[in-house]
Amino acid sequence: MTETYEPKIIAFVCNWCTYLGADLAGTNRLEYPTNIRIIRLPCTGRIDFNLIIKAFEVGADAVLVSGCHPGDCHYNAGNYHARRRWILFRELIDTIGIDMERIHFSWISAAEGKKFQEFITEIVDKTKQLGPYQDYKTVCHT
Repeated sequence: MTETYEPKIIAFVCNWCTYLGADLAGTNRLEYPTNIRIIRLPCTGRIDFNLIIKAFEVGADAVLVSGCHPGDCHYNAGNYHARRRWILFRELIDTIGIDMERIHFSWISAAEGKKFQEFITEIVDKTKQLGPYQDYKTVCHT
């Protein structure tokens, strides 16, 4: 019997937009892979670099950060803060050796259930191609 690899994706999503987009996908019975674990935050502006690193430490194969479209933030500028942090995170993540193809950032509104479904499916397919995540410590010590 051969086991098929099923990646674990951790999604940090905005309570006001992407979470409701995911809910709309479910309400409309749009099927998408069950590999995603959603962590609802008040705003993507609250994303801390340590949350992304911790997700990989606890076994995530990929991470998604998704929130309101720029200009539509419930807290006025949270998504702009998230976008600025993302620019800084990219350099740090690359420096510590995490493959940038495993981290995804998107804007999905509450009305975009279909977009949520398509994006999750795309992330899962891409992560399956990449295979299980192995951090630099595991690779160096084996």
